[in-house]
Amino acid sequence: QVQLVESGGGLVQAGGSLRLSCAASGSIFSITRLGWYRQAPGKQRELVASINRGGSGSAYYADSVKGRFTISRVNAKNTVYLQMNSLKPEDTAVYYCHANSTLYPPSYWGQGTQVTVSS
Repeated sequence: QVQLVESGGGLVQAGGSLRLSCAASGSIFSITRLGWYRQAPGKQRELVASINRGGSGSAYYADSVKGRFTISRVNAKNTVYLQMNSLKPEDTAVYYCHANSTLYPPSYWGQGTQVTVSS
């Protein structure tokens, strides 16, 4: 099993920055990829960014956040970060940390952290 705990959400003005953190515990060795999803009211959950846990750490970004958000991981701390700059009101959502695992079940979620961007 894998446990994920997010932190770092909050209220920020448009143009501001926030950094989200996600600490993983449990069967860390089984994690292959870590990611951040978000879900705004009335909308489907969407993938924002993801990164391989090992190797070069190749990252994926949704078009809507490219150039503004950066995902990174510190394996020694079992933590993945999402640095969010130039925030926009449309970035307002609950942000969830996600892990792909070689175990069953192969997918784990954190409890979510609220990010609110005021105009």
